[in-house]
Amino acid sequence: MQKTFDTANHNVLLYKLNNYGIRGIVYQWFENYLSDRKQFIFLSGVSSEIGSISMGVPQGSVLGPLLFLLYVNDIHQAVLNAKVKLFADDTNLFLHDKNLCTVFDRANTCLQHMSKWFIANRLSLMLTKRVFVFLVMTEKIIMTFN
Repeated sequence: MQKTFDTANHNVLLYKLNNYGIRGIVYQWFENYLSDRKQFIFLSGVSSEIGSISMGVPQGSVLGPLLFLLYVNDIHQAVLNAKVKLFADDTNLFLHDKNLCTVFDRANTCLQHMSKWFIANRLSLMLTKRVFVFLVMTEKIIMTFN
């Protein structure tokens, strides 16, 4: 994922929090916590102008990683016929089949579904960081292709 901590949409996050059952005063607290945030840079005794933050989860806070996880928690629902594993902002998609052509077809379908999830959640993939690994297993040989 590309800059997920910085680009998480507050409205999408609040919608997800509501779907997870966070409502009432706790929901209002999160809404207040995310809204009207400000930032500035201080370097070598010089300060930048104060800017408003309208997206992203607060970094350096205890809640930042938790809010990020809640934001991406439903990514596995985008692809029902594959395993999705997350580590921080890295996303791994695992597929297997006895037929290599079937795996390619399923991978393309999964990537289309994940693309729709990324669009719906207003996130983007870091295309320069993508890697595909194919393990072909036979009775005696395991090969890896990049």
